[in-house]
Amino acid sequence: MSAEQIEDTAALRKARGAFFTPEEIARFISEWAVRSVSDKVLEPSCGEAAFLLAAAERLDRLTAETGQEFSGHLDGVELHAASAVSAESHVRMAGYETTIQTGDFFTVEPTSTYDAVIGNPPYVRYQDFSGESRRLSRAAALRAGVSLTALASSWASFTLHSAMFLRKGGRLGLVLPAELLSVNYAAGVRQFLMERFTRVDLVLFEERVFPGVLEEVVLLMADGFDDGGTDHCFVYQARSAADLEELLVARRWTPVNSADKWTPSLLPHAAFDAYTTLVSGDGFTDLEEWGDTTLGMVTGNNHYFALTDARVAELGIPRAELLPLSPPGSTHLRGLTFTTSAHEEMLRGGSAGWLFRPSNGEPSEAALAYIAAGDATGVSEAYKCRVRKPWWRVPLVPPADLLLTYMNADTPRLTTNRAGVHNLNSVHGIYLKTQHKTLGRDLLPLASLNSVTLLGAETVGRAYGGGMLKIEPREADRLPVPSAPTVMAAKKALSRLRPKVTRHLRSGRLLEATHLVDEVLLVGELGVRVTELREIREARAELTARRTARGIKQGGL
Repeated sequence: MSAEQIEDTAALRKARGAFFTPEEIARFISEWAVRSVSDKVLEPSCGEAAFLLAAAERLDRLTAETGQEFSGHLDGVELHAASAVSAESHVRMAGYETTIQTGDFFTVEPTSTYDAVIGNPPYVRYQDFSGESRRLSRAAALRAGVSLTALASSWASFTLHSAMFLRKGGRLGLVLPAELLSVNYAAGVRQFLMERFTRVDLVLFEERVFPGVLEEVVLLMADGFDDGGTDHCFVYQARSAADLEELLVARRWTPVNSADKWTPSLLPHAAFDAYTTLVSGDGFTDLEEWGDTTLGMVTGNNHYFALTDARVAELGIPRAELLPLSPPGSTHLRGLTFTTSAHEEMLRGGSAGWLFRPSNGEPSEAALAYIAAGDATGVSEAYKCRVRKPWWRVPLVPPADLLLTYMNADTPRLTTNRAGVHNLNSVHGIYLKTQHKTLGRDLLPLASLNSVTLLGAETVGRAYGGGMLKIEPREADRLPVPSAPTVMAAKKALSRLRPKVTRHLRSGRLLEATHLVDEVLLVGELGVRVTELREIREARAELTARRTARGIKQGGL
């Protein structure tokens, strides 16, 4: 059986990242991108030519309006041979000459001759995107001047490679996953788009546009290739694909840095205005202004190095060879303060709250026996262990002033480290600047429980498996928190709130605690109007719902 005769099943389409585009979207992008009867148009990964056929309809209208004959060309590239044959047949039946190449788009050399490149790139997650295909895609991205990480899905390099087929002033219209806005690996793509196009438009949807698929999409329409860059985007909102003809007025949005996450562009107009006004004013600042956020200690084997009271007694290891440790995980860091008594209570409950860490002198006999056991069971061969000397001495990070949760079902939490414990890399440590140390330890965890900071966490962090919100140290640096002068001005009122907030947090009532802080900080101190506060809270709830929905089922386009 020839390649043209192999049946194209749903499973095969999913494996190569092919998903059929709703007709309304193909038509909308083609109407925007095709502007002249002389336009040369390319649809990479064309499937059965949904975008080329929409372009043909657009050209029919232009021909009728201008009285001029078509002098351009409609071309495509398609990996699946049978689909390529079908695509070429469909376009010819529409009355247009076409060339559909069969093969991997990344093997096609850019020609820099097309007026418009339009389509729906294949969406293959990095876990399934490997071997020769990944090598070719990364090479294509490098030709565009962007180095992608190993975590990049297929659409990222496809977008970059597509742009390189454009002539100067050309237009790129693609259906992309909303990951464009938020994932770290897309930073280079975001920067490329704003540096190489004079205008970047984004169309966002309130509803899912691909039937049966939870993945959100964004329409990218970038105009003026290599005619000068831009420092802003225009963002449109549509309820669904059927509503594209009735787009609201665009909102101009300027990221602080072109490579930064574009997640704030998801915010509704009113919420965006209220949020940006607050975080750009004197009342808020980045967490980095308070202090330095760092990774915790990496042991190489937490099960070996983090010990319970019972295990310490069994091994007979002296107290001098142990350090107090925030137990692995972060469920115990959901309050405002982690105290010595809380640490002791966790130890009594069987938590691993001691770090095995002999000093620089000769280890005790009990420690030497435990080290020998680690050698015998292969602990010493774990990567982080075998690259350090001696393997059993974990590089020490001093106790942080504050602890910041790393993986979160709701929102990142700041906790004052009154117990003076060391922390593993399951949480981050924050080392406050000298001038902020007292105020920060006393009140920053409390002050950070406000709706602006909660919304900011959704924009600077990123969704992870199961819908968790993950925040890395460099992302935490950008977390908007109340400024030191704001916290100082509200010091007495915040201090009075502490007992009530603590009770709410112990009962798992995060939003109730947040609303108390909002009344003191946002309304009382910064004068935020009730309507603005409502918009901010609703926007945070919407972004959280988007994140958790993606965690329920990870799908493709």
